[in-house]
Amino acid sequence: MCSSGSGGPEEDASVEYVYCRGAITELLKYGPTDLHAASKRPNPPKMLILVIPGNPGVVGFYKTYMWTLYQTFIQRYPVWAVSHAGHCMPPETYDMIEDASVTEKEDVFGLNGQIEHKMAFLRKHVPRDTNLLLIGHSIGCYIILEMMKRDPELKVVKAVMLFPTIERMACSPQGKVMTPVLCRLRYAFYLPIFLLSLLPEKLKVSIVHLALRNLYALDTSIIPATVSLINVDCAANGMYMGSQEMRLVVERDNATVRQHLSKCFLEFSTQCRTASLPAPDNTVSPSSPGVVWNLKSPGNFLNTCWQKNETKYKPNNDSGTVGESDSHRGFTFMWMSGKEDFLREWVFFFL
Repeated sequence: MCSSGSGGPEEDASVEYVYCRGAITELLKYGPTDLHAASKRPNPPKMLILVIPGNPGVVGFYKTYMWTLYQTFIQRYPVWAVSHAGHCMPPETYDMIEDASVTEKEDVFGLNGQIEHKMAFLRKHVPRDTNLLLIGHSIGCYIILEMMKRDPELKVVKAVMLFPTIERMACSPQGKVMTPVLCRLRYAFYLPIFLLSLLPEKLKVSIVHLALRNLYALDTSIIPATVSLINVDCAANGMYMGSQEMRLVVERDNATVRQHLSKCFLEFSTQCRTASLPAPDNTVSPSSPGVVWNLKSPGNFLNTCWQKNETKYKPNNDSGTVGESDSHRGFTFMWMSGKEDFLREWVFFFL
């Protein structure tokens, strides 16, 4: 099932729902929607930009960001995002689970299951020889590292990791609060979420607007994505995955980081409450190549990391090439929010 159009973040997007490892999965795509078919045509895309979300893994949160990427690269590369298994509310014609025995046996909604879910998605939907620029947010960065570790033959050109949660999650400020909630008390939230899900859609939208009213600059494209989380199945799957994150994401996998550090760009925030800053060592530090300590950004991907007119990197919109500043090369992407111009300082290595 898919829908598409042209003209902006909403109209240009193609949204598809598929089953992957037996669980409903939402795909958000800008550019070619079938890479197997596109690879057989003249001038096929040379690279796929793939976004791996945080938790909750709802691709709608990344719509404006992905559209801006797609336009900045002058629509030369497809930009896709794949949701986490079971984190999206399926259309009426779909069930959350295609085969309950498979999802239960393989623990598809757990952290390891979500990693295998992304690898299964690539095997089915992306030609094996496709170059990949992987962009991870939060736990999506951990998933990317595991993907590169488990399948060394993946043609990863760069792996961009934004506010990565790749170690000591339970020790982060948010982790100290959320660990007991996710690991022992999450079932207490199911009834309130169920009751909220019974409300009319317009009322749910109003509640979300009220909850997000204090955000510095609200991107309205995240409203439907947030409303979709008022669903017991989606919330339960997200909280179950989160409980495993707190228990399993403990020690940083330095061997994998060292092996792929030349391909990686990691941006950490000293104010992010969900991710612990890396333990100081010779693998990841402020002086490591490809590592940025962002002293200003709170690390909130949805809103508060927007910064006004403070950037070192300016894309050339005519050629898609990159300006260079200091020892880094990269892109900064700009879009409008309300009546003000904002710059979101996502720094990408030059391809």
